[in-house]
Amino acid sequence: MQVAIAMFPQVLVDGLILGFMYALIALGYTMVYGVLQLINFAHSEIFVVGAFIGAEVLLGLKAAGWLGGVPPLLLIVLLVAAGMAASGLLAVGLERVAYRPLRAAPRLVPLISAIGASFFLQDAVRLLESLWRNAFHLVYPSVDFFDIRISFGETFDISLKSIIVIVAAIGMLICLTLIVNRTKMGKAIRAVAEDQATASLMGINVNRIISLTFLIGGAMGGAAGVLFGVQYGVINPYTGFVPGIKAFTAAVLGGIGNIPGAMAGGLVLGLLEAFSGSYLSMLTGGAFGAEYKDILAFSLLIMILIFRPRGLLGEVVAEKV
Repeated sequence: MQVAIAMFPQVLVDGLILGFMYALIALGYTMVYGVLQLINFAHSEIFVVGAFIGAEVLLGLKAAGWLGGVPPLLLIVLLVAAGMAASGLLAVGLERVAYRPLRAAPRLVPLISAIGASFFLQDAVRLLESLWRNAFHLVYPSVDFFDIRISFGETFDISLKSIIVIVAAIGMLICLTLIVNRTKMGKAIRAVAEDQATASLMGINVNRIISLTFLIGGAMGGAAGVLFGVQYGVINPYTGFVPGIKAFTAAVLGGIGNIPGAMAGGLVLGLLEAFSGSYLSMLTGGAFGAEYKDILAFSLLIMILIFRPRGLLGEVVAEKV
């Protein structure tokens, strides 16, 4: 019991980091679904592109000898901004090429297109990195400032990069909530999500708003990719598959199409994964280990879908006739 109590702060921090990353990725799924009722399965690759852009910026600064001369906070802002810009623009291009021509088609058709776009982007990233660096497993260059650890007693310490990841994720989630709920642009997004035809009649450019939604969702995914790379250090073109599935699970868990629900679902899933991975072996006497944490996460999803199909924070919406 003493060991479990001593581990608690570290496990909590690990769970929050995972949870906020899942939340950032899940926002891309939930925003697109809220507007188009489309599951953008290529979003996990948009996340990966953000991670690769962050790595390339760091490697470029290191090759130029500037890595040590950039203030650490400015560096993280630069990395996140670059990842958000690249992933956001990629998401807009993906919507224009793969989804917009199929908007009037049955729902299964754009879903298949999304799966195809996912495979295409995986192989495109692998090809480009193989040609550029003759390798597609990239390691984020270490930054001494990020690796500084702050101790809290004898059993718990936390790195500055973990604090940066949590603070950056919270800041972006708050900004997105304010944009969607307090701005004219956010009101237009909510109007298009409610009824595209009526929004168009009221003077809203529906195509522009849908592109903007993809831009915001992709940017959140790119930011998550950079923060993932900074935190865990190693990425490859297939890194986004598992986080993408987990983030989609988080979006469904919180209520697909519900922004606060995506945040809540991400945090619940991240904390559940961290605590089950750390404590499951103790609680079962070694019968089950950390490898079963995914079973618990998806079992929770199944239970939520059985007993509360609209998710934790989802609302019952009347069907449009």
